[in-house]
Amino acid sequence: MHILNRPVRSTVSCFCLACVQTQSIAVVQQLGNYSKLMQPGANFVLWPIQNVEGTMSLRIQQMDVVCETKTKDNVFVQVAVAVQYRVLAEKIYDAFYKLTDPTEQIRSYIYDVIRSTVPRLELDAAFASKADIARACQEQLTTTMNEYGYDIMECLVVDLSPDAKVKASMNEINASKRLKMASMHKAEADKIRQVKAAEAEAESRYLSGVGVANQRKAIIDGLQQSINEFKSDVKGTTPKDVMDLLLLTQYFDLLRDVGANTLFLNHEPGAVVDLQRQVQAGFMGKGKKSGMF
Repeated sequence: MHILNRPVRSTVSCFCLACVQTQSIAVVQQLGNYSKLMQPGANFVLWPIQNVEGTMSLRIQQMDVVCETKTKDNVFVQVAVAVQYRVLAEKIYDAFYKLTDPTEQIRSYIYDVIRSTVPRLELDAAFASKADIARACQEQLTTTMNEYGYDIMECLVVDLSPDAKVKASMNEINASKRLKMASMHKAEADKIRQVKAAEAEAESRYLSGVGVANQRKAIIDGLQQSINEFKSDVKGTTPKDVMDLLLLTQYFDLLRDVGANTLFLNHEPGAVVDLQRQVQAGFMGKGKKSGMF
């Protein structure tokens, strides 16, 4: 009888304490196969049969995606999208096992939506349609990622930036438009000022004419009264005699006023020779009287 001495292998197992953080869930595997989920707090695992394969955070997370694309009017722009998402507690298994890299999956869908939406818009329309782009991204991600255990909370287009040269040209266009509007407003103001000045001048001339008319009326009334008084005081005179006397008086007044500061000369060509002869004769006469000649 032979006795075979063979070594006997024994496996020692023990319970280990595993702590899970708040707002996190741990995934436990047993011999490489999914076993259970561990909630936040203290948990026990049978090591080495069971092990904690990983944890999933239930907090809202944010991922920033920057995508470069071209608009309908051939302007390259960089679109920055902020995606806020969280893992659904009831779909931890799907979120952990179905996707290898969920962030890259989300990034790919964002690229697809932006590069299919922005090229249909011109640059100005793209700036005005940021909300529509964000809504399209959220709808696409919500439909797709919910199947994998992710809830898309919000998609925000935080920036839409064209090339620096395009920005400078847009600023120049806006500056030119504003200068054009300023010129139009200035021209309109000048027009209003000139119209008001013309209206004021017309009103001034009208009032001046009214004043002259009133003045002439007063003069006529005064002359009429003077003629009536003269006829009543001097017997045998006619209105024509009175008018001739008044005209003669006004003529003398005119000569007095004008002659005080003005010298009337004959402007005919022969008048210059006559004036020279008269002046020379005057000087010659004065010279003979004084004994100079």
